[in-house]
Amino acid sequence: MQSNPVGWFELYVQDIDRAKAFYEAVFGTTLDPLPPPAGPDGGAPEAMELLAFPMSDQTYGAAGALVRMEGVSSGGSGTMVYFSCEDCAAEAARAARSGGSVVRGKTSIGQYGFMAIVKDTEGNVIGLHSMQ
Repeated sequence: MQSNPVGWFELYVQDIDRAKAFYEAVFGTTLDPLPPPAGPDGGAPEAMELLAFPMSDQTYGAAGALVRMEGVSSGGSGTMVYFSCEDCAAEAARAARSGGSVVRGKTSIGQYGFMAIVKDTEGNVIGLHSMQ
């Protein structure tokens, strides 16, 4: 493997407007709509909504989006996406103020910095990572 192992992530949501408000408030950013992919037969786009996190091919890390799709529930099980932050305690506090909850507050992980874990408004558990 020549690159970082994760190239894209999707967080599935039930209420895309509520999830958009949560993530924009927590990370102080704007999510932008993406067109849905073509259907399995190459025809009309699939019935899904996507909102992309800001992305750049000039920096490290994986890009991703919030996705609302019929038949796919939120609140995943078994995989956690960690978002890079300046200070994970600040983002964790904003998560709690924005309708989410703090599962684990800022915790030292030694030479690798700090981490926190929060639950979003859709039941997804995400990680926050910072070096300070």
